[in-house]
Amino acid sequence: VEWLVFLTLKAFSLFYQCIHSTPYVILGVGMAVLVLVFLFYFLITRGNPPKDVLFFVFAVFCFTCVIDLISALQQDGVVSGFMEFYEKTGEPYLGSAYAIMMCYWDGIVHFVMYLMMISRITDRKSYRTMGLFWAGSLCANMSVFIVGIVAGKYGLEIRPAFWINFVFLLLPVWATITLFIRAKDRPLIGGYNAHHVQTMNLIWRPQDLMLVLLLLAAMAFTLLRGLVALGSPLEACSVYLEQYEPYLSDPVGFPKVMMLHILFYGLPLLGSFVYGLLKPGCTWMPDWTMFFSGALIQCQWAHIGASLHSRTLAPFRIPGDSLCCVLMANVLYALVPILVALRVNSNPYFFLKIAPFPGQTGLPNSEEKDTKYKDK
Repeated sequence: VEWLVFLTLKAFSLFYQCIHSTPYVILGVGMAVLVLVFLFYFLITRGNPPKDVLFFVFAVFCFTCVIDLISALQQDGVVSGFMEFYEKTGEPYLGSAYAIMMCYWDGIVHFVMYLMMISRITDRKSYRTMGLFWAGSLCANMSVFIVGIVAGKYGLEIRPAFWINFVFLLLPVWATITLFIRAKDRPLIGGYNAHHVQTMNLIWRPQDLMLVLLLLAAMAFTLLRGLVALGSPLEACSVYLEQYEPYLSDPVGFPKVMMLHILFYGLPLLGSFVYGLLKPGCTWMPDWTMFFSGALIQCQWAHIGASLHSRTLAPFRIPGDSLCCVLMANVLYALVPILVALRVNSNPYFFLKIAPFPGQTGLPNSEEKDTKYKDK
């Protein structure tokens, strides 16, 4: 993959220079590269085709992960001579701090997950849980990225290559739907152990009690930053913006769009997780906690990294006197849904439906039926 990326970038660098970097040609060539990479993987697997069509999605995205990593490394001055032509004539917003951190996440974290999921596909093993984490991460990644480009200062610099990003949004959405409707890795019905756990009040489940408190704190933090992004005149919002996270007012648009995404989509999910920890039998908890934990950890990585990156103007970076406080709050905020997902998936008895016990549901078992017939 690395050699394929290297040769492709060098070849198209010379090609773009020959055609004077026409924006529409860049769009066409970019789409053609994705098609060629897909055909390459399709042809080499013809002898033993994978049974899961998502194999090809992960394989093509592995190729793009390496390109994203090279883009981020070039922006930070680690490498040079690869992506200047594309960033100048195709996607100039790739030079923003948010895009750099996004590319690091895609080039490292997503790349590792793709390799692991491809390995599990070839071994005929399930990867549904990891796939939901990846789906949440990439859907949040691309939705914030695309909307932030349009809503921020780069909205006046949109070029034809911008539309390639929709491929990386629509395919993960389709993959997310596919993963959600697949059969779960674990049964949804529990027996005696699940019945015993679900009869315990929250006060006797200290781990769940602590997670509920953390979720409520995360909801308050989400609401505060959402109001700051909306420009609320409340004194608390003004103080937080000026003294803690001035990056939320950066004109690039990405931080504001991210906070609004989390406010309108993440806040209801956090509230539903509180409900799921209080109400037994919520079988949807394992899937949605994993999906949301992937989304929030990616958002927080890009947000924290961009607010500290040198590409962010100094007035919008985290002030030095509040750096530790802001970092601790953001890291803890990112860990809350992960802790919930780990708890739900490691000990799922509380979130299972209870199997009916003989004599407890009002539906007699076969022996009781025979006894009644004999009595009659």
